[in-house]
Amino acid sequence: MSGYQAIDQYLEQHFLRSIDELCRLCSIPSVSATGEGIEKCAAKVVEMLEKRGFVVELLETSGAPAIFAEREGRRKDKTLIFYNHYDVQPPEPLDLWVTPPYKPDIREGKLFARGVDDDKGPFVSRLFAMDAILEADGELPCNVKFLLEGEEETGSIHLRQVVEEHREKLAADVCIWEGGGVNSKEEPVQYLGMRGICYVELSVETANQDIHSGLGGSIFHNAAWRLVWALNTLKNEKEEILIPGFYDNIQPPTERDAAFMAALPNPSDEYKKRYGMTNFLEAYQDGEALYLAQAFQPACTICGLTSGYQGPGSKTVLPAKASAKVDFRLVPDQTPPEVLAKLRAHLDAQGFSDVQIKFMGGEGPGRTEPGDPFVQLAVWMAEEIYGKPAQIIPMAGGSGPNAIFIEVLEVPIVMAGVGYPDAQAHAPNENIRLDLYMKGARYITRILKEYAGQ
Repeated sequence: MSGYQAIDQYLEQHFLRSIDELCRLCSIPSVSATGEGIEKCAAKVVEMLEKRGFVVELLETSGAPAIFAEREGRRKDKTLIFYNHYDVQPPEPLDLWVTPPYKPDIREGKLFARGVDDDKGPFVSRLFAMDAILEADGELPCNVKFLLEGEEETGSIHLRQVVEEHREKLAADVCIWEGGGVNSKEEPVQYLGMRGICYVELSVETANQDIHSGLGGSIFHNAAWRLVWALNTLKNEKEEILIPGFYDNIQPPTERDAAFMAALPNPSDEYKKRYGMTNFLEAYQDGEALYLAQAFQPACTICGLTSGYQGPGSKTVLPAKASAKVDFRLVPDQTPPEVLAKLRAHLDAQGFSDVQIKFMGGEGPGRTEPGDPFVQLAVWMAEEIYGKPAQIIPMAGGSGPNAIFIEVLEVPIVMAGVGYPDAQAHAPNENIRLDLYMKGARYITRILKEYAGQ
């Protein structure tokens, strides 16, 4: 495509400089689960945006601050907003990292560090793209805004408040979300929606201390068993969620959704190899069924269980406390408040009113229509950059706060990132491929300029 020679030349000549900037950002811990490094990382992000001529403002919350930035472009009548987050997942278990998580390391054409894929790499690649445009053109092609939050990895608990309170400041016409990249066949993927999530901690306490199991095993309530029995009421062996009314508001996939999913490559063999599994749940053995269930079927997952003695050897105790982390993945038109209310009513009806529910975060599902002109632009430009047609995925199995932007700012959302299937996001040895980092930056330059020229 003509008109990009100077931009691409800049990207080639300044690639290592951008990678160095990314390494400096990744060397700062920013773990929202513990608060480690959040303030320092936010200050660094502000510095990086101001360096590009953005006017930056901290939007304070009772948790980590959100960062808003804006810069006017040539087209004053068009505004694009980027969503990113500067917080990362905890790095543990540390012993599984080949190199320390906050000492970025380049090897085998990849950059390894905690947060490099989720979400610092995508953020810095976008700055890199704008550096190239500014050098080549002297200005951005349209108005550009950023909103970065510091709590995405802990449920974006203050994001809706931030977006609603600053609706006018954040107003935009279109949005580019944090994710995106290629699949195992090196095809660009365009996710147009994400499932929602309702994350809870269920807990029960039956005594003020652990008790000798010989003394209490036959006569006292056991918190661990109590919780296990409560959890057992949530799902049956067919993976059906047993909470009354749980499926009432679900919108099934449309024929168009099914057609998009049917066009995707069958992921069965890839999933089995990557995750060391021999089969899937009985109802989902073929590719299309897997994709449809992954995106349009709600789920109830026990993410962790804690009770009693977990150390080496044996210790004969009757646990006084037990807890479980559980997430519900939601599909249109389910909402976290609805699920919380139905969960509470269900546990009470089953005789488990003593099981406490702590809501730990969540958001509803959100999606953008595939026929939106901005979606079509992103799909068209992806083929130009990656050399293959983009695979459109109407809903992803994962979750994020995109529904807030769709509902409050009323913007269509596309994804344009640097990811690939073996990026190990949320796991030890998180990484990005350097070639995809370059392609991701080039992709952003095309979307920005072509959108402004429409």
